[in-house]
Amino acid sequence: MSVKQFVEDSISGNKVTIFSKSYCPYCKKVKTLFKTDFPEEEPKIIELDERDDGADIQEYLYQKTGQRTVPNVFVKQQHIGGNDDTTAFHKAGKLTPLIKSDANSRL
Repeated sequence: MSVKQFVEDSISGNKVTIFSKSYCPYCKKVKTLFKTDFPEEEPKIIELDERDDGADIQEYLYQKTGQRTVPNVFVKQQHIGGNDDTTAFHKAGKLTPLIKSDANSRL
């Protein structure tokens, strides 16, 4: 499977997908946000530093989103961004309705 196909399948096949690195403090914060505020959700977490193709995945994510850093968060196929973006999206009251909605609609 190509890197592109893996990334696209991971995003489309899960309600929440987090591309992360296991040692990254910002990644830990965003994973904690989902664990604390959305305990019923089980995000698909892909630890790039634990994969042989992690650098290639990160490069493809940059091409796709324009974001070089992790975490790189997707909810219902919508790119949310990194930790600061995801936290701001949540504080603005936009994350909960997106996660709870039945449709894959974009806000």
